Amino acid sequence: MTEKRIPQLVKGTRDFDPVQVAQRNYISNIIQQVYRKYGFVPLETPSLEYLSTLLDQYGQEGEQLVFRVLNSGNFLEGITPDEFPQDYKRLLPKIAEKGLRYDLTVPLMRYIAMHHHELTFPFKRYQIQPVWRADRPQKGRFREFYQCDADIVGTSSLLNEAEILVMAYEVLQKLRITDFKIYLNHRSILNGIAELMGELNRVNEFCISIDKLDKIGKDSVIQELIEKGFAKTALEKFAFIFDFQGDNNLKLEILSEHLAGSKVGLQGLQDIQHILRYIKEMGMNTIPISLDPSLARGLAYYTSTVFEIKLPSIQIGSIAGGGRYDQLAKNFGVDGLTGVGLSFGVDRLHAAIENLDLFPKQVHSSTQVLFTNLDDEAEKIALGLLTKIRSHGISAELYPEQSKLKKQLNYANKKMMPFVIIIGEEERSVGKLMLKEMETGSQTLYTLDELINFLLGLEKNV
Repeated sequence: MTEKRIPQLVKGTRDFDPVQVAQRNYISNIIQQVYRKYGFVPLETPSLEYLSTLLDQYGQEGEQLVFRVLNSGNFLEGITPDEFPQDYKRLLPKIAEKGLRYDLTVPLMRYIAMHHHELTFPFKRYQIQPVWRADRPQKGRFREFYQCDADIVGTSSLLNEAEILVMAYEVLQKLRITDFKIYLNHRSILNGIAELMGELNRVNEFCISIDKLDKIGKDSVIQELIEKGFAKTALEKFAFIFDFQGDNNLKLEILSEHLAGSKVGLQGLQDIQHILRYIKEMGMNTIPISLDPSLARGLAYYTSTVFEIKLPSIQIGSIAGGGRYDQLAKNFGVDGLTGVGLSFGVDRLHAAIENLDLFPKQVHSSTQVLFTNLDDEAEKIALGLLTKIRSHGISAELYPEQSKLKKQLNYANKKMMPFVIIIGEEERSVGKLMLKEMETGSQTLYTLDELINFLLGLEKNV
């Protein structure tokens, strides 16, 4: 007897029910609309990439989270018994040549390296696809999740940073999220701090530790750095960056004083000033941007500007982030291609919008109108009208069985359909359709043309 299978999900993954998929589509559609308005074009890349593409891009901690895919067939072929006792890391390249994409930026740069002679630069692309990370599953952290990226590659102009931040602001406005803050920093500021501490050659270690600030707090970050060998007195001099208060002008003034001995640090401050000036000149100086010199962003490929977006009222982590990368294209054999990008985490955005109750009600239903099926005559009339209504772009369906009206109304309620059309004897006698609004219970008689105009008018106002 065949053993009964127990249905279960892989840890760190989820099913998405029809409502959740509709909500996710609502988010991604708005993001796409805004991205396209700013001149970005769509791109998709494979889920699988060669490990030679993925590795040596994300830093040591990131590489441990790349999902390896075993070679097809007998993946142990060619492995000798003497090799099995070896460290697994030495065996991995022999049994796994491919992996699932960790993010969307590295595959983008692989694509550009393969097609750069065909592309027009600056190349502005957006991409909305899932990524995978072999992380330990926990609340708000999954092994499979969606990202919505927009990148500009092929120009070092700081106008791009300004445009991307303004674009991120517009996305959140369209999603009706108003309580958020954009945190902005520059890797050169962090390089300058490390330089003045006498640890410029260990700046990556410094960034890895301060990137944990939200998780472990200021004191633990400082202690970790001391344990790594950073001088306590030097750390105390710059400890103010971990809880820096004041407006951006004050922060720039204070940082200028502390970084006076570092040319690279001052250059980072100058870049930040340029970005803020561009945003002001766009007439968008009300965007809530805060200079945060402790912001590092964990990915190793960021080289200058970095930014994150957070919601102060919800403990959900960052809902978006990004920055500039100067070396990724060079890793694939193409010199001189710098890029800057933004990535929205759809899953965290979804959780935030749900928490704030900001999803429009119509998002939850794919069907706008249900034709009730009360008898043979009603069914015949409804079948003729379905095609006419759908031809105007109005989503409609006919209840598939003749049954009591109460049962059909319950069906419409459960599926969150806003309207029901009733074709009873009274309606047929006057040649009209009864439209019932499910939320209010109000009922109105319409001719077919009147009904279509009414429903189309509603869609225009959405």
